[in-house]
Amino acid sequence: MAKIAALVQLSDSDRNQLEKWVRAQFTPQQVVLRSRILLLAGQGKEDLEIASELEVNRHTPALWRRRFNEQGLEGLWEVKAGRGRKPSYGRKKVAGIVAATLQTKPSGLTHWSCRTMAREQGVSKNTVNRLWQEYNLKPHLSRTFKLSRDVRFLEKLTDVVGLYLNPPEKSLVLCLDEKSQIQALDRTQPGLPLKPGRCGTYTHDYVRHGTTTLFAALEILEGQVIGQCYPRHRHQEFLKFLRRLDDEFPEKLKLHLVLDNYGTHKHPRVQAWLARHPRFVLHFIPTSSSWLNQIERWFGELTQKAVRRAAFISVPELQGAIAEFLRAWNENPKPFVWTATVQKIMDKISRGRAALETIQPGWSQKKNRKKRRK
Repeated sequence: MAKIAALVQLSDSDRNQLEKWVRAQFTPQQVVLRSRILLLAGQGKEDLEIASELEVNRHTPALWRRRFNEQGLEGLWEVKAGRGRKPSYGRKKVAGIVAATLQTKPSGLTHWSCRTMAREQGVSKNTVNRLWQEYNLKPHLSRTFKLSRDVRFLEKLTDVVGLYLNPPEKSLVLCLDEKSQIQALDRTQPGLPLKPGRCGTYTHDYVRHGTTTLFAALEILEGQVIGQCYPRHRHQEFLKFLRRLDDEFPEKLKLHLVLDNYGTHKHPRVQAWLARHPRFVLHFIPTSSSWLNQIERWFGELTQKAVRRAAFISVPELQGAIAEFLRAWNENPKPFVWTATVQKIMDKISRGRAALETIQPGWSQKKNRKKRRK
């Protein structure tokens, strides 16, 4: 009596997933083969037909029919212990490459590349690349950071985050700052236009036509932005912008301003003006913590979408582009939603300080002693 092949019933989602694995560029070939077997089995083909079409042993389709019925799609990715190609290098060699990547630097260079590490370890660059992918190591990438040394860091952080998460009633919270030295740059040649297969381009060199400074205030609940360009960013310009904010909002509303510790914001004349206008309440963020001021996020939008890729032949043209971006933004404002609590932020900062201590023990105490001597 002939043996009857196990029936394979594929749902639409199963069939779509199998087809995706077959088409995907980085699906392992053994998984591609198993997916094709199941797709053919789902069409009602017998094991001998599938084996002939895919040029495999006649027992292979039967095996993967049974595995699919027992384990589902996840079973296609399982590899039994001892199967497959044996590793070319032992655990000790692999551990040595990983340790060298994490703890050493090549002579005269700041970081390893696949080729420099391969020469150092006596392996191929592909081996290094594969190990770095496996252990999620990326020596070629770096990011900037700065931990605040403000002695009142927690106090200021709690104050500002409290405003974001629980704004006071009958008040408005405004994130305020100035973006100085915005350059009116004109490219030396026209950029090539966008087309299928090619991004927009602009020349790497430019001609400077002057700079402007943008004072801006972001209203956190609605996302509206009030901005004004000035030629400089002294306390005189800051006072002018404060007067504009005073005129912009109803007198009955209290205005809570979140801003940094720039000297202009604490000038004696500014302090005297604020004393005469008690509706303004200033909340200073900790030093080296510009990420806490939401207007910085909006400045990033301005730079990416209106300034960086444009060309300007004069400062007035640059100011016009900024004014146009402000108008377009305020037609459909999108507030930035703050979700981080004080505890989450402090936990992350504690991890950063602990990491620095492992690199340079006594780092925080040393910095605090220097600050006290000053």
